[in-house]
Amino acid sequence: MSESDFLPEGTLRGLPGPLPPGERILWRGAPTLSGVLMRAFHARLVMLWFAGAATVLAIGAAASGGPARALAVAGPILLIGLGALGLLTFLAWLIQRTTVYTLTDRRVVMHVGIALPITLNLPLTRIESADLRLFADGSGDVPLRLPPGERVAYLHLWPHARPWRVSRPEPMLRSVPEARCVAALLAPALAAYADAPTRIEEAPATGARTSAVPGRLTTAAAR
Repeated sequence: MSESDFLPEGTLRGLPGPLPPGERILWRGAPTLSGVLMRAFHARLVMLWFAGAATVLAIGAAASGGPARALAVAGPILLIGLGALGLLTFLAWLIQRTTVYTLTDRRVVMHVGIALPITLNLPLTRIESADLRLFADGSGDVPLRLPPGERVAYLHLWPHARPWRVSRPEPMLRSVPEARCVAALLAPALAAYADAPTRIEEAPATGARTSAVPGRLTTAAAR
């Protein structure tokens, strides 16, 4: 039995209910496994930390007890590091498997959460700006800036939140594949509700922002 067996008839996974008449889906996707593992859980830093700790302790042990002692000291540390990496990979897989991002011509819907999933419903009229950060593999992050007063708790969003924006959290489509194409779909959808032509530009950190007109932001428990 799958999650879709519990959804009302006509409801797609990741949506809080059937699409209203006239609304159409432009794109659906999820984070890449490598993106969550490397950029949300910082797996490279974890590996470097354990490797560095094992190396430093092994050098000290080798000086006093020889290679056998160095191996006896470094081995367990490296095994613990591999276990930690395996656990992070499993968590990243769970996040990738349970996340659904949906872009329609009226809103962005983020179905996120492992144990306690929620559905974040973001009307395009309540998205003040959108940024794009591309990575070498073609994936990218698309943070969505909300107007002042519209706030979603950072801990509810993580890892689907722009890093370090704690006081004013920004929901983020994290590490989506073919991010340039996603931005190309999002820009005209935002432009339909904006007062001026809209464009989302690539940038290493913040990107370009686009204006939108007022609307309403809602959060609902996931089905």
